[in-house]
Amino acid sequence: MKVTSSSFNIAGRKALVTGSSRGIGFALARGLAKAGADVVIHGRHAQEVERAAQSIRDETQATVRTATFDITDEHAVADGVDSAIEALGGLDILVNNAGIQIRHPLTEFPAKDWNAVVSVNLTGAFLVAQRAAQTLIEQKSGKIINIASVQSRLARPGITPYSATKGGIVMLTRGLCADLGPSGIQVNALAPGYIQTELTKSLVEDPAFTAWVQGRTPAARWGQVEDLVGTLLFLSSPASDFVNGQTLFVDGGMTAVV
Repeated sequence: MKVTSSSFNIAGRKALVTGSSRGIGFALARGLAKAGADVVIHGRHAQEVERAAQSIRDETQATVRTATFDITDEHAVADGVDSAIEALGGLDILVNNAGIQIRHPLTEFPAKDWNAVVSVNLTGAFLVAQRAAQTLIEQKSGKIINIASVQSRLARPGITPYSATKGGIVMLTRGLCADLGPSGIQVNALAPGYIQTELTKSLVEDPAFTAWVQGRTPAARWGQVEDLVGTLLFLSSPASDFVNGQTLFVDGGMTAVV
């Protein structure tokens, strides 16, 4: 394929972004919409989802739909993904972003919280990808972008289940690549570093933690949600048609240094 500016064009593409009513997911959905894609905003709470969708409608000319379903429930996923595809009139891009974080000391980590993290972060991504794949296989094209983390490669105390699930996302990405690549589908992961959002507000406001992030990151700063959009657009566009099964770290260089 000859690479031109049109290789990065996603105008008219149809995208479902899970966990996109706020934070990183909202920024990714907004980035896709600004680039001309039609988007489904997804979340657990209908009012938050609609508020996010309306915000993007006000800012762009894109078609923006909404979906509210539990990604850990196989039947809810089937109905929710099918409804999202029907609302969009198809599907070209799936962004598996929904996730949770629970912190405890290892020896005090309740099994129920381990199960919750695994269920949302890993099982949910599998279920949504599995259902979306039915449409993508039939049309012999599509992009799946799973949101991983620097914690797929680097560990910190108190978040062992989260790290385990993000490591699982990397291997889920490779497994989906093996299964779906022959059908013309690309599956890759985007791994953010430490990104400033409302969910990390308490960490950003902790002077000691922010000093650690700045000292540990060659870019010497927290990431902004906008830093993730360019990589997402590349992975969503024809420019990445021969990129498959990869994890792209957008972390200011954190995973490149010791």
